[in-house]
Amino acid sequence: MTDAAALAGLDPVTLGDLLRMAGAPGFDRWHEQIRRTGGCADPIHLIGYTKTLDPTTGTVLHAYTTDREPGGRLRIACGNRRASRCPSCAWTYAGDTYHLIRAGLTGDPAKGTPHTVREHPRVFATLTAPSFGPVHNRPGNRPCRCGTHHSEDAPELGTPLDPDTYDYAGAVLWNNHASDLWRYFTIYLRREIARRAGLTQKDAREQSRVSFGKVAEYQKRGAVHFHAVIRFDGSDGPDSPPPAWATLDLLADAIRAAAARVAVDVPPAGDQPARTLRWGTQLDVQTIGAFGDGEEITEQAVASYVAKYATKAAETTGTVDRRIGNKETLSLLGVPDHPARLIAACLDLHAFYPDRKLRDWAHMLGFRGHFSTKSRSYSTTLGALRQVRADYRARQERERLGLPDPDEAPEASTRVLAHWTYAGHGHTPGESWLAATIARDIAASREAARLALADLQDLEGDQP
Repeated sequence: MTDAAALAGLDPVTLGDLLRMAGAPGFDRWHEQIRRTGGCADPIHLIGYTKTLDPTTGTVLHAYTTDREPGGRLRIACGNRRASRCPSCAWTYAGDTYHLIRAGLTGDPAKGTPHTVREHPRVFATLTAPSFGPVHNRPGNRPCRCGTHHSEDAPELGTPLDPDTYDYAGAVLWNNHASDLWRYFTIYLRREIARRAGLTQKDAREQSRVSFGKVAEYQKRGAVHFHAVIRFDGSDGPDSPPPAWATLDLLADAIRAAAARVAVDVPPAGDQPARTLRWGTQLDVQTIGAFGDGEEITEQAVASYVAKYATKAAETTGTVDRRIGNKETLSLLGVPDHPARLIAACLDLHAFYPDRKLRDWAHMLGFRGHFSTKSRSYSTTLGALRQVRADYRARQERERLGLPDPDEAPEASTRVLAHWTYAGHGHTPGESWLAATIARDIAASREAARLALADLQDLEGDQP
């Protein structure tokens, strides 16, 4: 399970803890627990018990208690969506997001959307932030304004040409109000659709629905922008076709007009002037192709793209993934100059706009919204996907224990009594190293299975 060279590189504390664990009587069970979490980097510890009873006789059919577990605790996955915090749980979250977005594009009756949604007009729209000052970039084949042809991984990309004149306050206030900008965009979008259809807003709502699924992404300059799948539906949502007037061109035109109308006013405070926040001029609207026949982007590509960014946050810009209490912490954490200035701007502006909670969201460069959201009728929900997974595991456990399935035999249903208490989280140094090893092994197995499936599909495609 372990490699001698890898063990040789461990620090004494981690190695000592690892040897302690390996010799402990409950090591095999601990290993089983962490493998069941997928190698979670920060598992939740629970103490408690569960009893399964026959409701008629009161007979205990099965009993479980954490008293017999290593350390007297049961470890379950943390469920954190951030890849920087827990790669294992983030992988699961990304998979759920992929299926949620894909179900709204290709249709999946099991997830609440018929396959006919594939025939509905839908686009992939990207709404960005305005400029807060010139930054180092890669404008096509031309050099940056600084005169340099930057490489793709150049650290200066996204940083200001002149930090002293960059509008850091405006940048973090824009991030902070980005969710408000999106909310107004959805309101104006419906109005612009009605205007272009020559209908009242009430009539347009009665004849059609607009569904969306979106994700937030940080640009290298630290500004949030949104990627959204936007779809036309009929009056009954995805189950009904959109009216004849609800065309792809009308939807795209309405998106552009709605984005241009949005404005959020921020009042003056302290030394800060009044501001009117708007979307940037770089608005991109692309048609989503069902099978990639001539279209620039496909359903698969869109779902994969959204899922990829659902597990990332501001740490991609060089900041940290935890709250920061004061400016002095920035140098101790080694935060680069540009994100450090954005964080400092959040901390400074908190006193002027206390209701915006800029201090609490300084590590997010001011952004305080949800990273992935969807309209009610777009497709399934993340909660529903998690419940399907939980039901599957519960069914496996019932089969293992020989307990009746209440769905197949309601008269033989059981009663479950349970009591759980939170008892902490995380790993010791040795546990953390082993959990990371387990996570890597699982990821390698998944990748091998994916490549094998791809090879099989290629072979089947070559058959006459």
